Amino acid sequence: MPLVHIDLIAGRSREQLRQMCADVTEAIAKNTGAPKEHIHIVLNEMAQEHYAVGGVLKADEK
Repeated sequence: MPLVHIDLIAGRSREQLRQMCADVTEAIAKNTGAPKEHIHIVLNEMAQEHYAVGGVLKADEK
């Protein structure tokens, strides 16, 4: 049972997340041979205030 964790900054639409999950499922199934119904995906959405790059919060970027 492949288990995929995806961390991303919140703000994408439900349709974008749905399509991403479908695409990831396809890639995992193609490359591992795992049945799609056995592939689990966990999405962890973070607020921009909870993620920084180079010491700068994403929320502070212009």
